Amino acid sequence: MRKYLPVLALLPLMTAGCISTATSIVKAPFQVAGKAVDWTTTSQEESDRNYGKKMRKQEAEEGKQRKELAKRCRKDPQRSECGQYQGYRAGN
Repeated sequence: MRKYLPVLALLPLMTAGCISTATSIVKAPFQVAGKAVDWTTTSQEESDRNYGKKMRKQEAEEGKQRKELAKRCRKDPQRSECGQYQGYRAGN
């Protein structure tokens, strides 16, 4: 028994690496599944950011059309389209 006492004392130190490796192997499938769910779903923050980007793009388009209409109406105020703006409206 005395002969094995030093080996038994060092056994926890020798197996510590094995335990951490085994733990990482067991956790790996759950981590991969979590990443896959993150990639396939859209967070609320990301959804808000995308909606804001879309609205800014639509508002820029509306601004361009209004500017073009104002330019045409300055040249020829008698045009039929020079009444109230009936063109593109962001959000519609």
